[in-house]
Amino acid sequence: MRKPERKDWIKLIIALTLYILFLVWIKSWWGALAIPFIIDNYTTKFIPWGWWKNSKSKTLRTIMSWVDAIVFALVAVYFVNLYFFQNYVIPTSSLEKSLLVGDYLFVSKANYGPRKPQTPLSMPLTQHTMPVTGGKSYIDAVQWDYERVPGFEEIELNDIVVFNYPAGDTATTNPEVIDYYSMCYNIGAERYPNKPDMDSLDIERQRAVYDLYYTAGREYIEKNPHIFGEKTWRPVDRRENYVKRCVGLPGDTLQIKDKAILLNGKPSKQPADIQFNYWVTLNAPIPERVRHELGISKKDIIDGNCGNGLFCLPLTDATRDKLKSYTKLTASIEPCESKPGGLYPLNSHHKWTADNYGPVWIPKRGESIRLTLENLPIYERPIAVYEGNTLEVKDGKIFINGKESDSYTFNMDYYWMMGDNRHNSADSRYWGFVPEDHIVGKPLFVWLSLDSDRSWFNGKIRWNRLFRSVDNLK
Repeated sequence: MRKPERKDWIKLIIALTLYILFLVWIKSWWGALAIPFIIDNYTTKFIPWGWWKNSKSKTLRTIMSWVDAIVFALVAVYFVNLYFFQNYVIPTSSLEKSLLVGDYLFVSKANYGPRKPQTPLSMPLTQHTMPVTGGKSYIDAVQWDYERVPGFEEIELNDIVVFNYPAGDTATTNPEVIDYYSMCYNIGAERYPNKPDMDSLDIERQRAVYDLYYTAGREYIEKNPHIFGEKTWRPVDRRENYVKRCVGLPGDTLQIKDKAILLNGKPSKQPADIQFNYWVTLNAPIPERVRHELGISKKDIIDGNCGNGLFCLPLTDATRDKLKSYTKLTASIEPCESKPGGLYPLNSHHKWTADNYGPVWIPKRGESIRLTLENLPIYERPIAVYEGNTLEVKDGKIFINGKESDSYTFNMDYYWMMGDNRHNSADSRYWGFVPEDHIVGKPLFVWLSLDSDRSWFNGKIRWNRLFRSVDNLK
């Protein structure tokens, strides 16, 4: 045991103060068990933490110095990634033109308050799959209850938010399968013979038909793992990360009418660069210079090519008007209209479309809703899946945890998330509410932006977007 010097005490006071403040913030007093070890590390050195430094073997000193650095880096990265911030890259065009494919975001977990680990036994810097080797990067045998550390702010309307994909609780090992539930319904409906006219059925019989569709689809997927992969379950914090704009807050009643969002009956502010799909008839291919000027990607052109000069392209109002001005290039531009089908809730018969949806009430913690067979499909997933109740319908009656119920009081806040590229965004219109325990964090700024259509020597880095606040990109 050595006698500590004055500088050792100073280091200890600084380290211990910061550590105790951290424990106070996260309200985790189990961490106090580490305090004696911190004191020893800086002062008494009773435990020979750096025993290898005095070894006569140069090889041992070299190896252990690397091990020490790697272990320290992994622990530091784990806690920083868990409680403070993480990197996120925009993989799809669902938020264009606010956020672009190839934008790398600095996501703060402290703003809304970080979640305490729900799946503590996981590999740092992985979401659910091990790189290179594949397989799960976590052990789900240990699951902790949802708790959130106090944040600096609440989610506000039109905030861009990173969250875990709500419908990602069930997935398959085939990475091409994105939405397991939609796939079950679609496959089941395709394989079900003599489909009934849903308009002629009452609510209870409609529900029975949708149950048959889902069951048939699920059984087909499970019998064909060589096509779909093995079915797996993922804890909340191990589900895919998504990023969307919050367009509805807890307690709001949201409706989409003629593409415009109404909250509590009043029009909501639309993002400046919101996009919708248009049928565009071109007389000639769009020159690369014009395409870059308009912000139309190669992928937009390829995916939207319908043949014979007809394209379905996502355009902002400004881009649409600019494209119209190229009279020799453009023959016509007409709006695309969305069609019914494939929307949340999947097990309900309605005529909603992506442009005319709802109204739906967004659940709020502590508030109740009267349940009927008509609105049950909207709220059964929050009740049964997100809040862990058993829910059954027998003889036209609703049973929650074995008791007949005509109302339910929610235990969590929920949010409605949508992309700015409205006709090309898989969002709450397709998989429903985002529970508060799925919220990951708030993107603060773009620290890097890469254009996949350009080379490194021809504008691949979007310099004008670097270190721009996400709030300024709204």
